Amino acid sequence: MSVSKDRILIRTSWVSTVSNLILSASKIAVGLLAGSLAVVGDGIDSATDVIISIVMVFTASIMSKPPSKKYAYGYVKAEGIATKIFSLVIFYAGAQMLVSSVKVMIADEPRELPAMLAIYVTVFSIVGKLLLMLYQYKQGKRIGSSLLKTNAINMRNDVLISGGVLVGLLFTFILKMPLLDTITGLLISLFIIRSSISIFMDSNVELMDGVQDEEVYSKIFDAVDKVPGAYNPHRVRSRMIGNMHMIHLDIEANGAITLDEAHDIANAVEDSIKQSVENVYDIVVHVEPRGKCHSKEIFGIDKNMVE
Repeated sequence: MSVSKDRILIRTSWVSTVSNLILSASKIAVGLLAGSLAVVGDGIDSATDVIISIVMVFTASIMSKPPSKKYAYGYVKAEGIATKIFSLVIFYAGAQMLVSSVKVMIADEPRELPAMLAIYVTVFSIVGKLLLMLYQYKQGKRIGSSLLKTNAINMRNDVLISGGVLVGLLFTFILKMPLLDTITGLLISLFIIRSSISIFMDSNVELMDGVQDEEVYSKIFDAVDKVPGAYNPHRVRSRMIGNMHMIHLDIEANGAITLDEAHDIANAVEDSIKQSVENVYDIVVHVEPRGKCHSKEIFGIDKNMVE
């Protein structure tokens, strides 16, 4: 990761940390004072964002390290590991809130209406989170960071959560039913859990050397077909390091041509693929004599698998 990307990621993370700390402390304090479980839950959700932002700063310092003998591909995949940690933190917060909401609902104790202050801090939270979401997504798109984009999605969820809290509070006051505040907290907890599972599953793609867009293989085969002298692309593999593709493939060429000619064909295949596929970091092309039998490989994609 370049120095500029490193600085942008760290700066964006610190902005997120301070902002979420202010929002979290405000919502938890006001929620307790106003007697609103939904607002307290919203504050707890923001508290997880503080932890996430701190981990982002730590992750950025790891990602900026140069490759080593142990990690020849560098440390960019630390972003995927951090994203998985995020999902577990978010899941834990949602599960804790779910348990608290259920306990309150089944408790045989009278509840009072929350104070109006709960509505004011919720509106403040919606505006703050919306601005943070837009800022995170803009910076994530600018430097191609899945970490920032994931956090922007989390911020979007926070806006929806705070919006749900606001609607719940309004109906609580209108209908004079404190139970609605607890039900809102319960629904929010389920939404948080669902989001954490979605983030967890998405992070598996990079960690398991997969690709988000499976159409990349069709693009690779089409690109090879455009190169004269390149035949039978097979054993094609693409994996993600950060937001960049690492592509490996085998092709066949006339066995009678010179090494220089085979090298030129391989270079032409690389250039053709780079014109068809965005965000390519490296391409490795292995050239084999045309028609020679090759053993069946376990890994890789053949042309018949995408047709």
